[in-house]
Amino acid sequence: VHEWWGLTDYPRMRARQLAQLGYLAMAVDMYGNGKVAANPEEAQNMATPFYQNPQEAQARLEAALAQARQHPHADTSKTAAIGYCFGGTMVLNAAKLGSDFDGVVSFHGGLEGVTPQKGKTKAQMLVLHGGADSFVPQAQVDAFRKSLDSVGASYSFKVYDSATHAFTNPDADKNAKQFGMPIKYNGAADTASWNDMKAFLQQVFQ
Repeated sequence: VHEWWGLTDYPRMRARQLAQLGYLAMAVDMYGNGKVAANPEEAQNMATPFYQNPQEAQARLEAALAQARQHPHADTSKTAAIGYCFGGTMVLNAAKLGSDFDGVVSFHGGLEGVTPQKGKTKAQMLVLHGGADSFVPQAQVDAFRKSLDSVGASYSFKVYDSATHAFTNPDADKNAKQFGMPIKYNGAADTASWNDMKAFLQQVFQ
């Protein structure tokens, strides 16, 4: 699931990388009709309805999952969702709302979302977080972890020192310069987080 910009080349590239690992992968267009934001204001306007109505986002994710399950090569018993920034929030929300994934992975996603309910979350969660992410302050991290602990949800939380928001996206530096955003690509954290995701998927798909 894409960042708040929409379905750009970046999530498509990640889907191809997943396919190269042997997975059936789908790049999900949450906004529909290939809409891509030209600037942060447009991105905010397109993303906000899904933050305000997480059930709508969940419905779109589940529609994508249903579509993927129809593929002749799909192993319908083993499913996961990964998301970047906005997409990370969306997959975590879907997991907390009870979507039928074995696992979900958030790369530098926001951690403010729906409140988990005991016994509702089926998916194991992996949160890959930049230690220098100014969009997700420590108080948000603490509240997120406390809420999951309170309902006994299964999750792992990895922090990459000095990594900012959007640390996996090579376009982050360009966007930082163009729009004055506190984001930066971090090659070491990108590699480490991808390896952590690979190990997680192998574990949940056993």
